[in-house]
Amino acid sequence: MNEIIFLTPDLSSDLPLPFADGGIPAGFPSPAQDYVDGILDLNKELIKHPAATFYAKVVGDSMNPGINEGDLLVVDRSLEAFDDCIAVCCLNNEFTIKRIDLSHKGDGYIRLVPDNPKYEPIVVKEDDNFILWGVVRYVIHKTV
Repeated sequence: MNEIIFLTPDLSSDLPLPFADGGIPAGFPSPAQDYVDGILDLNKELIKHPAATFYAKVVGDSMNPGINEGDLLVVDRSLEAFDDCIAVCCLNNEFTIKRIDLSHKGDGYIRLVPDNPKYEPIVVKEDDNFILWGVVRYVIHKTV
C-alpha cells in the first residue's frame, strides 16, 4: 500500500500570483503577447472546504503513471466518494490512495483499485476496518 504523509494547509495568508487567464496554447504557438491578465491565489482556487481539506504527500508507486511518488494531493474530507474517484482510505489501520470501485457495493464489498497494473485490486468487505478518509480533488506534481 502507499504510505501517506499528511500536511495541513496554511490558509492564514494570501499568495496572489500572476495568472494567464487567457490560456497558454498547447498546440501551435501563437504570436507573442502579454498573457498575464489577472491574479490567482492557489489557496482560493484549490481549497473549497478549508476546514475539511488537507494535503498529503505520496510515497509509493501503486497509482503510477498518473500519481507519482512525491506528488502532493489536495484531499477534501467533506466530499462523498463516487465510483472511480481517487480517494485516501484507511484499511485495517493503514492508509492508501486508490480508485474506488463501488460497482459491487450491492454484493457487500467494494474494491480499491490501483492504477499501476503490477498491483492487484484490494477487496474491502463489510467486516474490514475501512474508513474513506477523503476524496482527492487535485494532484500536484513536478514535471522535471
